[in-house]
Amino acid sequence: MNRDMITAGNPSNRIAQEQVIYDHLLACVQAETPEQLVDRFRKLFIQGLGYENKDVVAALNQLTAAKGAEEDFKFVINRCCHILINQWRTHPQHQSSIPDLVALFERTRGSGGGFTHMRSLRRLRSLVHDFTETEQYVTLSRLAEVFSAPSHPAGDQVPLKQLIHRYPYLYSHCMLSDQSSLEQQDTVRQVQTQMQQKFEQNLSQYVTYRVRQSQILRVASPEKAKRLVKPQENPTLLSDRELVGALKHYVGKVEGSYTHRDLAQSFITHTHQVRTFKDYKDSLYEYLSTSVDSSYGQRKFNNQLYNQLSNTLSDSDDQKPSDFLAIRTCSQLLNFMVVQGQKNPQHYTFIDLLSNNGPTATIGLLLKIVLICRKVKPYLEKRLAILYNHYESSTKSTVSWLVHALEHMNVALSTNFGKVDLSILR
Repeated sequence: MNRDMITAGNPSNRIAQEQVIYDHLLACVQAETPEQLVDRFRKLFIQGLGYENKDVVAALNQLTAAKGAEEDFKFVINRCCHILINQWRTHPQHQSSIPDLVALFERTRGSGGGFTHMRSLRRLRSLVHDFTETEQYVTLSRLAEVFSAPSHPAGDQVPLKQLIHRYPYLYSHCMLSDQSSLEQQDTVRQVQTQMQQKFEQNLSQYVTYRVRQSQILRVASPEKAKRLVKPQENPTLLSDRELVGALKHYVGKVEGSYTHRDLAQSFITHTHQVRTFKDYKDSLYEYLSTSVDSSYGQRKFNNQLYNQLSNTLSDSDDQKPSDFLAIRTCSQLLNFMVVQGQKNPQHYTFIDLLSNNGPTATIGLLLKIVLICRKVKPYLEKRLAILYNHYESSTKSTVSWLVHALEHMNVALSTNFGKVDLSILR
């Protein structure tokens, strides 16, 4: 048996060899430009030739020769990528190098590792190629998209995956897996926070601009209004009219003098007093059905909604309502209204709702659920991430219904769960 395989197969030695590579890259990232580091990464991992640091090459060869490398090496190379990404993401002038780094792997896809007479090089290239077929690579490439796409992609033929940067609420579900390291989780959450704050700031500036413009237009000409108020770009892919309508719906009064938050609080107060879980579900039906277009509801959806609620945990109908029952009920409602799950991505009801109830009211309906049961908000985000993953390779034009829904949800969640203050609209 090859001596390297025996040595690297030892867990403590494997960790030591990994650390040699990690420490080397940590030192390089402090001293070199992103361009130099991308080239260094290419020589070490993609070409596997001409790398000047013999200790690092020896450590890499031991790791790739080790028993179990087919399972373990993907974590090593993923960690190496994140060492560089963590440094670059905090410097705006370096962020464009993140997609450059991930793009190095594209040339290995479909190549099967390429042919070479050197056993160690064949092994490395095969493992790197295998990495591009893993969940780690998929999440890495999505993270790279955050730093590569413009805010408004040109044309309708761009794939949905190039829009991921627009939806921070999907990040943790699309860019992390059960096997993600704590370091990777921290990276994604910090990027998520940064992008969410950016969207909320842009949305606030846009709303302020529209309100000020409206006020000035009452007393001045459009030409003068343009001179007095600096225009702010619509931060969504919705039209100005759609965005204004969405903001009024998610923030403003929707039933008499009540906002969505008011209605949710009223429902919570009322259901604290109901005696049985069946009464809770009946109240929930009334609460939700008022947000469904009357003709569509009477024709089809209301019966479906009522049956869904009636059949949910019906063995518990006589029990006293509890947080557990509320969470289970609301999560099953989201399965019914959006999508069942990754293995069963059936979402006919969601498309039907969007088509017949309209995207604004449909997202408002989902918003009403998470406002009365905030613990299912991540569950709703996960449902939408399942749809995003399902249609990731589709073009923007072919899944325009989903793009509209994601844009509306971004506005709904930001205005009701974010820190942006849009009280000026109320």
